[in-house]
Amino acid sequence: VPLGKAIEPLGDGFFKVESDTALRITDGRNRVAQITTTDILARNGVVHLVDRVLLPASQDIVQLAQARPELSLLVEAVIAAGLDPALQAPGPLTVFAPTNAAFATALAELGLTKEALFANKPLLTQVLTYHVLGARVLKAEVPVGTAIATLQGQTFTVGADLRITDRRGRTSQIIGTDVFATNGVVHVIDRVILPA
Repeated sequence: VPLGKAIEPLGDGFFKVESDTALRITDGRNRVAQITTTDILARNGVVHLVDRVLLPASQDIVQLAQARPELSLLVEAVIAAGLDPALQAPGPLTVFAPTNAAFATALAELGLTKEALFANKPLLTQVLTYHVLGARVLKAEVPVGTAIATLQGQTFTVGADLRITDRRGRTSQIIGTDVFATNGVVHVIDRVILPA
């Protein structure tokens, strides 16, 4: 079993298996189950017992962000830019989601009000699409130290410490990883990243 990587069952969705002191599975709804018994041989395969039913994701990326109060400014920005249909499409996508505090810091850094940024649709779209990858990339699959292409067209890099360096040399820490949605995965970050 590839630890930390997406596993796609015969049904719909995906989940991941990780190990610290025990094997655990994170299902599509971001719930954790323990694998209680492994490698039970059957005539037509192998069975692993888990302590709860695994469920596929039930929310797309926009719905997932709407359900998290710390991402409310991101949701407002996505809707203002008209990107919500794209982030509700089948995907798969990866979104590096800035928190409300990250947006507040970015507004101060750019010398803009929220209203001014949200009214500038070309700039807002450029910034938001710089946070999106056109593939599902879980934490274990992030190419460390390699340029990662975004939907905006420019790249950023991620270090082994999960710190993103954007095109302007600014850094942002990934503070929450592998939040699953029906159409991809979200990683929460503590600073808005900016293209050149």
